[in-house]
This record gives sequence, structure tokens and C-alpha cells, in this order.
Amino acid sequence: MISLKTDEEIERMRESNRIVADVLKLIGSMLQPGITTMELDRVAEDYIRSNDGEPAFKGYGWDKQNLFPATLCTSINEEVVHGIPSHRELQEGDLLSIDVGVKKNGYYGDGAWSFAIGRVTEEKQRLLMVTQEALEKGIEQARVGKKLHDISATIQQYVEANGFSVVRDLVGHGIGAQLHEEPSVPNYGKPGTGPELKNGMTLAIEPMVNSGTWKVNVLSDGWTVVTADKKPSAHFEHTIAMVNGNAEILTRSE
Repeated sequence: MISLKTDEEIERMRESNRIVADVLKLIGSMLQPGITTMELDRVAEDYIRSNDGEPAFKGYGWDKQNLFPATLCTSINEEVVHGIPSHRELQEGDLLSIDVGVKKNGYYGDGAWSFAIGRVTEEKQRLLMVTQEALEKGIEQARVGKKLHDISATIQQYVEANGFSVVRDLVGHGIGAQLHEEPSVPNYGKPGTGPELKNGMTLAIEPMVNSGTWKVNVLSDGWTVVTADKKPSAHFEHTIAMVNGNAEILTRSE
């Protein structure tokens, strides 16, 4: 069942998503060769808690023996999503995808951004650009009265027209009082299908785009998703709220 949020609930989500946007901006300002993803994770957690929020990903999961151990998902190069922060140092030419969730006042925010570390190859630069543009084009389709898969199809068509592929095994989602709610928001689909978009819907739209095949594998840690062909991947995500007929981006950095 899709939960339609009240104005008060959306206002609470604005606050949690503002913190998400601030974290992504803060982490982006720190990126340089030699820094470790563990260092980035510590800074992110400190910032979230200093704003009376909770890291939404830390301790998340279905397997009680293997809950996610960190605040950030830090995914490097062929890692698509759910990379675990470590003492690994970032290198010149890496791609780094940062995904962060925040809970505050009972409501969640979720966002992701991919960054180039120093100078990267032309292919990686194009991958970043196309993935970000696909997200923007998908959000442009988020209008009351349209169908959810209008967003999905637009993302898929733009990505594939540029020679890349969208991951099929992982999708975006509804968000609100839970980190993951109905509906699922795939990055592929048929226009004119799916639930009708209505005021009060809150969605996390998150294209995950691979340079090569769309197929992925999960590493032995049970979390890190990697491209099957080991080619690079990028991930951009915004949380939106349907307000007055249009999409308001809650994770937009000011």
C-alpha cells in the first residue's frame, strides 16, 4: 500500500533530507586521493548526530548476523551500491558513489551522489554525466496524473541511448516513516504503466548505471554489489515529494 504523506509529514522529511544533502556536500568537499572511506564515514556520522539525526543505514538489514555496519555506503569503481567503508585509500582516477540515509523526528531521508577522485577517464566522466542527467530527466516526469513507470522508462531510454545499462536487480522505493516503502521505483519499464502519481507520494529515485552489462553480483560480505563484468558503475539518488502537482526535490543541496 502506498502511503500519501500529510503536509506535516513532508515537512519532517524536508528536515531529514536536508541533512542528507548536507552530508553529501560535506563529503564531496573532502574527497582527494589518499583519504579512506572509513574517515569519510566517521565525519558523516558525527555530522548527522550533531543535527539530532540517526544514521539510517547503520544496523540495517534482514540478516541479524550481518547488519550493515556503517553510516555511509561507499562504492568504488565496479562496486554499484552497498560498499562498506574501510581503510582502503581512494586513488586518483577512482569513481566513488556515496549513499546516505538519515532518520529524524520519525521520518527518513535518502540520497546518493557519485564523485570523480582527481582526473578520471573519459568513459567514467561520461558515465557520471549520463547517470546524473538520467536522474534529472526521470524527475521531470514526476507530475500528478502521470504513471510511475513514466519515470522508469525515461531513465532507461536515456541511459541506453548513451550506450550504458541500468541495473535491474536493484530499484528505487517509496520512503517516509520507513526507509523502504511501497512502491518500488525501477529504472526501467514501459511508459504509461505503474501506479498513478498523486500529491503526497514520497519517492527515492535512484538510477544505478553500469558502463557495461546491467548484470551484477554480491560479494562474500553479503552487501557489496559489483558489476558482473567489473566495469565501472555510477549511482545518483534524490528523494522527492509530490507537492501541488509537481516533484519537490527534498535532497537538493542549497
